Amino acid sequence: MELQTQKNNLPENLQGKKVVLINHSDTLGGAAIVTFRLMQALRQQGVDARMVVYTKTSSEENISKISSRFIRATAFCLERLRLMFANGFNYDNLFKISSGDFALNVHNHPWVKEADIVCLNWFNQGLMSVNGIRKLHKMGKKIIWTMHDMWAMTGICHHSYECNYFLDKCGNCQFLAGGGKPTDLSHKLWEQKDRLYRDVPMTFVAVSGWLERRARESSLLRNCAVMTIHNPFPVENFYTKPTKLLYSLETKMKPNLILFGAARIDDPIKGLNYTIDALNYIFDNNPEIATTSAIYFFGAMKNPELLDNLRFSHRWLGRINDFKIIRYLCGTAKVILSTSLYETLGGTLVEGQAGGAIPVTFGGDGREDVVEHLKTGYIARYKDYKDIAKGILWALESNISRESLHNSVRDKFSAPVIARKYIDLFSEIVG
Repeated sequence: MELQTQKNNLPENLQGKKVVLINHSDTLGGAAIVTFRLMQALRQQGVDARMVVYTKTSSEENISKISSRFIRATAFCLERLRLMFANGFNYDNLFKISSGDFALNVHNHPWVKEADIVCLNWFNQGLMSVNGIRKLHKMGKKIIWTMHDMWAMTGICHHSYECNYFLDKCGNCQFLAGGGKPTDLSHKLWEQKDRLYRDVPMTFVAVSGWLERRARESSLLRNCAVMTIHNPFPVENFYTKPTKLLYSLETKMKPNLILFGAARIDDPIKGLNYTIDALNYIFDNNPEIATTSAIYFFGAMKNPELLDNLRFSHRWLGRINDFKIIRYLCGTAKVILSTSLYETLGGTLVEGQAGGAIPVTFGGDGREDVVEHLKTGYIARYKDYKDIAKGILWALESNISRESLHNSVRDKFSAPVIARKYIDLFSEIVG
């Protein structure tokens, strides 16, 4: 019924077409969440869209996991084992790279067989291989690859950090034992992807302008079809003026609330140390601000004792899975803070801004698609905690309308807007 009531919104050449989205999970991780949202948004627009995943945790009937648990685990372990040998059993780097082999592949799944369009998302760690994409092409599928990180444009890494070998042919990989060598695993898999991209027509979708620019610079994708479509967010479900306290927090909230959220707060890539240094700087130099302010952290932590170094009033709320609590926090906070070393887009900034909080962040990546410096937020100098502190003070004193902040992300990131962009792309590639 859902699809029937909306199908007239579709271009004529998409009537009756089936779309399947491939992702490692339906709810675990940022790529999973936004892919799940995209599937729902597409269905609301009348698209017959479903998901095939490696790990399913929801009860959504339009999502199917592939193969048995034992076979999935075997594929995952074999893929990781190859990487462990290659990186000298360095567990710190083990999940910064993927090989794109020893995977289940999805071409035999009935939903994939029926599909006219296959949308690849984050499919590493045992779900899809590079050669599996070739099989989809041989089946006559139209293929879109939505890039949630840099893996499509590198040999093996999900983010290159300061390395620029992806501009050439990869090799000498920093994540492999001894710094790799010219013909190491990263170079071999670069060659495999290069052959694939020459043989298989695909459209690559970057989730931010920064990621698109990286792709166009890369040796693998500079001659491929690349475009930007942002991730979808439930912007319309956020409010900027909460009328009552929906949840009682453990401490009385101070007037100036700052939020910092991540799947894992103390993941080194999230730059927690810059947040701590910035807030301690404010505590030491602006006590009148510090006494009326507090920061709430939400997300998992392996080492919560790191917050013992923070003199600024704070509380760690742990992992929050209830969207209503996130919505309340964003609708109450004055500032949403990100000191990550990089973000492909910056979902917490979008959600905070949807609730009327002012984003303060480093830039130079996808976060610049979200924040307009000194208009909708503050973009600090990279790795400069004093400039982060300056941005927080600027935001706390700012009188930017919460409603205007909400509207600025609604027009760019709301799920219906993003779904229509994908529908336009589907119509274009179907022809």
